[in-house]
Amino acid sequence: MYPHLFSEITIEGLTLKNRLTMAPLYLGYAGQGGTVSELLLKHYRLMAQSGVAMVVVENATVDHPTGSGSNRTLRADTDDNLDGLKQLAATIKQEGARACLQINHAGRFAHAADRPVAPSAVNTFGRMPEALEKNEIDRIVDKYATAAARANAAGFDMLELHGGTGYLLAQFLSPRTNRRTDEYGGSRENRQRFALEVLARVKAAVDGLPVGYRFLADEWLPDGLHVEESCQFAHRLTRAGIAYISVMGGTYESFSLPDIVEKSKQEGYMLDLAVAVRSAVDVPVIAAGRLATGAFADQAIADGKTDLIGLARVLWVDPDWPQKVRDGREAQILHCNPDCGDACMHMVMRGRPAFCVAWPAEKMKAWKAKFVSQLSQRQFVQPGSPTVTKPAA
Repeated sequence: MYPHLFSEITIEGLTLKNRLTMAPLYLGYAGQGGTVSELLLKHYRLMAQSGVAMVVVENATVDHPTGSGSNRTLRADTDDNLDGLKQLAATIKQEGARACLQINHAGRFAHAADRPVAPSAVNTFGRMPEALEKNEIDRIVDKYATAAARANAAGFDMLELHGGTGYLLAQFLSPRTNRRTDEYGGSRENRQRFALEVLARVKAAVDGLPVGYRFLADEWLPDGLHVEESCQFAHRLTRAGIAYISVMGGTYESFSLPDIVEKSKQEGYMLDLAVAVRSAVDVPVIAAGRLATGAFADQAIADGKTDLIGLARVLWVDPDWPQKVRDGREAQILHCNPDCGDACMHMVMRGRPAFCVAWPAEKMKAWKAKFVSQLSQRQFVQPGSPTVTKPAA
């Protein structure tokens, strides 16, 4: 059943056993200060056991605290965390999945920072970031490169640059958040310069490790980045040697808009963005956005709309999704409820490890038994942060 979904694909010499990937998903499972906790390891072991071909570990910061979304954002900026990252990569690979680490700088959404930085001083939920000086830009590019080298040393199979959700790479690209007048602002080419410099320096630092890109195709804001321009950037990424492009839409400033909330309840609500990007590139594309049924996901690949499927909350809510789909047991799948009011997002915004309110009582009991030691901790990020990563669909 579903021959396209369960066929192999090769990305820069690395074979993936099927077309299913775990898309990056922040759940607040790292330890205080961004350490690799037992909770995080248990979570990623479960995700790797699901049967997906690749697990993308979410949002590891390249520069703490300036680039961290919260004090529980995983850190890739220090060798103090290297042993934990090695254990994390090994845990995923031991379960038969490729291990990929996503690295990120939150920029104006860096809630852990007293002084958030950004391409330009643009108000962000009542906070005003400081515009980066050119010497700071070069320092941050180096931070990406050293974090990438650390991921390579930790044993990850792939690396992903987080250019989605309105974080720093996307902030340079967007005309609404980049108002610079130097060589990093103004024209499309100038606004793309920072991301391309990061990619070049990262690739030089990882000695052949495939580097993918979490790609913001549309901000869904009137004065923001839109598909026509982002597709041109996607083409430039491929010329610069990107291994794959993982497509998404929206930022923290658009996720809560009423029309976007309604749009996000639809199956495959970001698939049109993947279609547009795929037409502009010749590398594999990952689509995400509530691809909740095997039939829909398989048909998307069969129709050439995408090459791979990114499962985030779909997989978290039911880690048996791949096997149930493969066995023809889709009626047994536990689905993410789009009408729950994003309960999991509100948990992480309050600094609590997330659980799914749709889980049945026996699953909830098992979850609490596994993770009770983490739930008993009280050193959490401050409540009400608008910058903790929203779980991607």
